[in-house]
Amino acid sequence: MRVLILGGTTEARRLAELLAAEVSLGMRVTTSLAGRVAAPRLPPGEVRIGGFGGADGLAAWLRAHRVDALVDATHPFAGTISFNAARAAATAGVPLLALRRPGWTPVEGDDWHEAGSLDEAAGLLPALGRRVFLTTGRTGLAAFAGLDGHWFLVRSVDAPVPPHPAHMDVLLDRGPFTLEGEREVLLRHRVDVLVTKDSGGAATAPKLTAAREAGLPVVVVRRPPVPAGVPTVTGPGAAADWLRERHG
Repeated sequence: MRVLILGGTTEARRLAELLAAEVSLGMRVTTSLAGRVAAPRLPPGEVRIGGFGGADGLAAWLRAHRVDALVDATHPFAGTISFNAARAAATAGVPLLALRRPGWTPVEGDDWHEAGSLDEAAGLLPALGRRVFLTTGRTGLAAFAGLDGHWFLVRSVDAPVPPHPAHMDVLLDRGPFTLEGEREVLLRHRVDVLVTKDSGGAATAPKLTAAREAGLPVVVVRRPPVPAGVPTVTGPGAAADWLRERHG
């Protein structure tokens, strides 16, 4: 059975690990990475780096490599590839599963302000604070470039490129992060507002707890829409079960 995982997430890597550990199944697993991170953590099995050329290119790849099952385990904010995956799977006649980690939900004490986009998030900041901990990654910083009265601490895996805010320090780091570490970041940089995407998962959630403890407002960018009609699971174990059923 040939499986293609559209990866780049912790869940995708864990799924590849689960399948690699079950050698008796004889699954041939390829994980596709977008190539946006300079030194990604590679999963076991075959790895493909780079785009497919849209839905038609992905459908052609599925046919050419006789893929039996496709798992979309991309980041919740990688919306384009998810729609391309749905179109490609339908075109090539390949079963598709979406592996989506659950989003975050506020708890008592949180001061969350939801935004539908990075531009909307930037528009909320003047009323919330001036020293911003920006944890939305290195792309999309142009949305905040016009806020000259703000200072930003930008955390990302790789260094950001212009356009970006004029007053900015960069913290190159990769999760998972600890609560103690997040408390220290907020205190040391005198942060008064946090901006994050609703990525979900435990690896980057401690910043939300640290912000709640400090009484800081948090701007949360909502997830983009996902393709309708695609079966979805929330964990690698359930995705592995789905693949075993089709391997039968």
